[in-house]
Amino acid sequence: MSGATSPGPLAGVRVVELAGIGPGPFAAMLLADLGADVVRVDRPSPSPLGVEPAYDLTNRNKRSVLIDLKAPEGPGRVLDLVERAQLLIEGYRPGVAERLGVGPEACLARNPALVYGRMTGWGQHGPLADRAGHDIGYAAVAGVLGMIGAPDAPPAIPANLLGDYAGGSLYLVVGLLAALHHARTTGAGQVVDAAIVDGAAHLTSMLWGLLAAGHWQDRRGVNLLDGGAPCYAVYRAADGGHLAVGALEPQFYAEFARLLELGPDAPAQYDTARWPELRARIAERFATRTRAEWEAVFAGSDACVEPVLTMGQAAAHEHLAARGTYVEAGGITQPAPAPRFSATPGALRRPPARPGEHTAEVARDWGVPALDSEAR
Repeated sequence: MSGATSPGPLAGVRVVELAGIGPGPFAAMLLADLGADVVRVDRPSPSPLGVEPAYDLTNRNKRSVLIDLKAPEGPGRVLDLVERAQLLIEGYRPGVAERLGVGPEACLARNPALVYGRMTGWGQHGPLADRAGHDIGYAAVAGVLGMIGAPDAPPAIPANLLGDYAGGSLYLVVGLLAALHHARTTGAGQVVDAAIVDGAAHLTSMLWGLLAAGHWQDRRGVNLLDGGAPCYAVYRAADGGHLAVGALEPQFYAEFARLLELGPDAPAQYDTARWPELRARIAERFATRTRAEWEAVFAGSDACVEPVLTMGQAAAHEHLAARGTYVEAGGITQPAPAPRFSATPGALRRPPARPGEHTAEVARDWGVPALDSEAR
């Protein structure tokens, strides 16, 4: 993971990440993938997740220093780094960073142009702000979890992707970069309050419009984009594999119906009263062949049918392989940096940082000699 020809579009941006779990580290990884110099401030105690550091891919492209924030000199060491940084990421509960001496007031006093990013589930204020939580709960309260799954089954759980990473990390990164632009223009830093509930709710903007227009029902499994429509659903093949159908537009659905051999007597695509009958007809057809056989049938067509793949199968898919969407580095298959840049592409420059392994290096590069003397 070295010898990259491009430093990335965020080269020269220094980021202090106060170690945490979940969306904060992922947001910092995204910045690091794009060339930012991310220094993760790890605590002396091991990670609560118990993951071997070499496999924690959210720490790739970063450097790590060990600082005990509860030690008398700990907050000062962090503030020394903050003074030389443009961005900071922390994911503590509201008030914790302040009690540790590294809250926004202390940091902005040392560096008025700093963008201070706060990553939480519930946000910095509100009745639930101090309550513990995880992705599943944030997505549930934001109205997102209840949208996913069959109408006659409990809501499906999309790992921690929609809350932690989509509603959390990505919104934090957008906020950090927007505030960085403002800071570079005005010299004034600020605090970015990125709450997963806010971001997850924001993701549903289009659906709120459809709801107001009468084109969306506030329940799952009965709408155009949630599996309610037979032309936008997942079906089981003869071998137990699944295929995803997204034939929404009439011309694509016509191609789909032709290749699936639905027959001229099949219910019309948008005859909602006969959707149960159409769904059963489509399911019956898919059940006659294996997933691979159906892949061959739909190959090269605009029927909008794709196989539902596992992680391992996705990494080997011909299209993703051709694009280099997944790469192997350090013996670990992993997603390549995204998005892509024509002039300043991101790169995998460093393997996941082990806690404290870059203390001397960062002390030298950032000009904080006391950091290295403390580690010794």
